[in-house]
Amino acid sequence: MAAVAARVGVRAPSLYKRVENREALLRAGAEAPLPGLAARHAGAGSARELLDAFRAFGHERPAAFQLVMTPGPGVPTARREFGAAASAAALRVGEELVGPAHALDAARTLTAWVAGFVIMELNGGFQLGGDVGGAWAFGAGRILAARAAPPRD
Repeated sequence: MAAVAARVGVRAPSLYKRVENREALLRAGAEAPLPGLAARHAGAGSARELLDAFRAFGHERPAAFQLVMTPGPGVPTARREFGAAASAAALRVGEELVGPAHALDAARTLTAWVAGFVIMELNGGFQLGGDVGGAWAFGAGRILAARAAPPRD
């Protein structure tokens, strides 16, 4: 908390007036970008635009993306109402792709693929060469085509 206070230019006691502890600070950090992300996602007119909006968020705010999408064990996450608003567009797109019965499954699949791809991209995980942007386009096209296919129950 002292390091955070120093970084933002206040003394630690002042920071404690706003947030009670490390957990509350991390939760606030996870929640802060979600309203903007929800608004960005709501403007996505297609599944591909939604995927691209997720990726753009990751590139524009890598630390926020990682805190929101892959917080790690023991790291506080955003409260449910913040996550629900940010997930609404993914659920809408999931329903458009596969119908209401599997909308949540489709939204989770899309979100997991984006998170994995973008985290690898941000962390330099694609080291075999080639065009990462082309890989994104290929992967997005394939994942959307697969999700649009009828589920095999």
